[in-house]
Amino acid sequence: MSILLDSHILVWLMDDNPLLTPPVKSIIAAESQVFASTASIWELSIKIGLGKLRMDIERLVSLLDLAGISELQISRQHAMAVSSLPLHHRDPFDRLLIAQAVTEQMRLLTADSQLRVYSDLVECI
Repeated sequence: MSILLDSHILVWLMDDNPLLTPPVKSIIAAESQVFASTASIWELSIKIGLGKLRMDIERLVSLLDLAGISELQISRQHAMAVSSLPLHHRDPFDRLLIAQAVTEQMRLLTADSQLRVYSDLVECI
């Protein structure tokens, strides 16, 4: 099964953050197909623009390419699937990632335990 990385996981990967523990790195390394959503790049770009996050988004995208992490683009089906999700969580980017994971039958790797209620596909670290 493929894996979709939540936005904060992408930031941790870029910075080699200690929150990205060896077991989590093993989960990512063991997958043959690892994806980052266009929604995550969009979310991080907004946070950078608002001054809430300091990072080089172009460097992040380059590092994702070097690591072999594929882009999961947002499709109509993903966008429509958001409407069927219950409002357990109001963050539009997290809701879109969940919709993508469910639609594509991917595991969503996240540290946000509030997302577990949506699907067994959500894997909290």
